[in-house]
Amino acid sequence: MTREEKSQVIEELTAELANNANIYLADISGLNAGATSDLRRAAFKANVKMAVVKNTLLAKAMEASDKEFGDLPSVLKGNTSVMYAEAGNAPAKLIKNFRKKTEKPLLKGAFIEEAIYIGDEQLDALVDIKSKDELLGEIVGLLQSPAKNVVSALKSGGGKIAGIIKTLSEKEG
Repeated sequence: MTREEKSQVIEELTAELANNANIYLADISGLNAGATSDLRRAAFKANVKMAVVKNTLLAKAMEASDKEFGDLPSVLKGNTSVMYAEAGNAPAKLIKNFRKKTEKPLLKGAFIEEAIYIGDEQLDALVDIKSKDELLGEIVGLLQSPAKNVVSALKSGGGKIAGIIKTLSEKEG
């Protein structure tokens, strides 16, 4: 690879790092061609972008990035694949689900919304991270419950203030 080609790859990696808030580093070494193909297909279905990278080039891209990657460059040894996703937990779920069939991929580390996670033992914590959509769904559910109580109170109380207050006070008890 020429110096110009390396510079080009570093620029592309730096742009990917800048454009993604959720970045996973995994070891997929040892997967045969069929398993690697299955993993790539599963990643595509899960809306996870995956690429194998050279550690030295990724380290230089991390240095060139505006983001603070902390100790994450320390895991850049051996085979490294980078996974990018909109949802912070999507790659973790992909890895955990894929490992029901095989021992790999192993989580080397992750950068999730500026938080750093190092090591495969962090996988369960990353799976449990809620995506923005999941959080919004929970918030909407929580906000709907009191509104439903008010609407049902209005209906059962006949529309009179005394009836509404009585019905609401009974629901609280």
